[in-house]
Amino acid sequence: MKYIGGKWKAVILIHLIEKKRYNELRKELSMVTERTISLQLKQLEADGLIKRTVYTTKPPLKVEYELTEFGKTLIPLLKGIAQWGKETAKSNKRIKTE
Repeated sequence: MKYIGGKWKAVILIHLIEKKRYNELRKELSMVTERTISLQLKQLEADGLIKRTVYTTKPPLKVEYELTEFGKTLIPLLKGIAQWGKETAKSNKRIKTE
């Protein structure tokens, strides 16, 4: 839980199953503040789960994030959690409407 605990780490990791630019990630996580995303990305990088690549081409600066090999070991777990969440949401919706 040290690696994926917290409110947003697992969500960020699910979005990074495919390599993303920082701005793409921000758009997909519009409900999360920029500061929170930035802090979580730094923690995930420090823990070795994601890799940050900076391309120093002409402006604008391009930054991409992707899972490391270690981070990729979480993919089955992340997909399982996402599936469980979808099923739980469907179940709760049925309970509320019955």
